[in-house]
Amino acid sequence: MNKNIVIIAGEPYSVFLELLFKSIKLKKIKKPFILICSKNLLVSQMKKLNYNFKINLINKYEVKNIKLLKNYINVLDVKFYFKKTFDKISPRSSKYISNCFSAGLKLIKTGKANVLVNGPISKKYFLKKKFLGITEYVAKKSNKKGQEVMLIYNKKLSVSPITTHLPLEDVKRNISTKKIIQNVMTINSFFINKLKKKPKFAITGLNPHCETNKKFSEEEEIILPAIHKLKKKKINVNGPFSADTLFLRSNLKKFDIVVGMYHDQVLTPIKTLYEFRAINITLGLPFIRITPDHGPNNLMLGKNKSNPSSLIEVFKFLKQIREN
Repeated sequence: MNKNIVIIAGEPYSVFLELLFKSIKLKKIKKPFILICSKNLLVSQMKKLNYNFKINLINKYEVKNIKLLKNYINVLDVKFYFKKTFDKISPRSSKYISNCFSAGLKLIKTGKANVLVNGPISKKYFLKKKFLGITEYVAKKSNKKGQEVMLIYNKKLSVSPITTHLPLEDVKRNISTKKIIQNVMTINSFFINKLKKKPKFAITGLNPHCETNKKFSEEEEIILPAIHKLKKKKINVNGPFSADTLFLRSNLKKFDIVVGMYHDQVLTPIKTLYEFRAINITLGLPFIRITPDHGPNNLMLGKNKSNPSSLIEVFKFLKQIREN
């Protein structure tokens, strides 16, 4: 973990820069990083929020010899023309966000960085229904489409949905034995290789109480076969469990990871349990990609009241895997 960390600020009208300023001031970010964003917007928000950090501007034409300065915000400037420091999220940010990701992924591909952290993105405008989420967007841009796995990580408990940002009516058509096995094995390898831990998995059912009055039972036809095959591969996995009681604290002590069938089935409880003390990691990529587990929160923009806990957890995690 001795290569550079790239941070893409993401949506220009989100609270991310505020959270970054707070994290730096609290001395929770100690390793120099490359911030990809509009320098003018960065300076303008810094001034409005009463922060004063020194900036080292990185010339995009000299990235082969990047020199990061400690105690500076090292910025790779991406042009963004704005009228207001704080404004509403709109489609006009899309080209800017795309350029930021292009610059960040180029640094990854050329070996100048091996960690990509991105601030939140408004799916409504940037993705334009072409991708389910940034998880899928980054996988496609990294030529790993179909191999991506979303892991919401907390040191005490992590969760992973088999389907991500799908409407509920589409979930059952997009779960399969193969997909469950692939996701669990990817997570298992990550825990063993990066965290030096053999994890214990709990798999949820799809239907309430893992039961259905239909002829086809997803639990019996899809989920149980996946569990049986994973056990044969010596993966520590059990289930399927009914999600309505699985997240009781007495049950969670038995597991490290809960794999659910759809997004809110597992993200709602983990956010209830740990609030902002969780991070979103995309597995299955040739690099580590992390984002704080919160959205742009445009309504709080400029108020200087947002909680930086999730971003702080990102850097705690990076320190943890460096030490391992």
